Amino acid sequence: MLPKENRLSKKEIRQVFKRGKVIYGDLFLLKVCLNSLNLSRFSIIVPKKVAKKATQRNRIKRLARESLRKKLPKIKPGFDGAFIATSKILEKDYWEIDEEIEKLLNKAGIKTRL
Repeated sequence: MLPKENRLSKKEIRQVFKRGKVIYGDLFLLKVCLNSLNLSRFSIIVPKKVAKKATQRNRIKRLARESLRKKLPKIKPGFDGAFIATSKILEKDYWEIDEEIEKLLNKAGIKTRL
């Protein structure tokens, strides 16, 4: 689970969708924009078109959140991001999801290389 201060509210997610830039990946789309805070916040979105069953959507969100939680210390502060899952994610395991999130964060330029 992501810490409370690193999660986006619904209102903040709408702002990310309005003014964020999109980075495309195989398993996720990442919408990113700057915030005026000294921390980065994220949200994981799995549409019903991607996974019909709630158990599948929850599993994907759990795996993605855990991957993000482990990467938080290496992420630059001052960014809001929303990860939107694509249909290819259903048959993937934790390590493939983790690798994709790493790739998208590097592509967006918000991950520091430590």
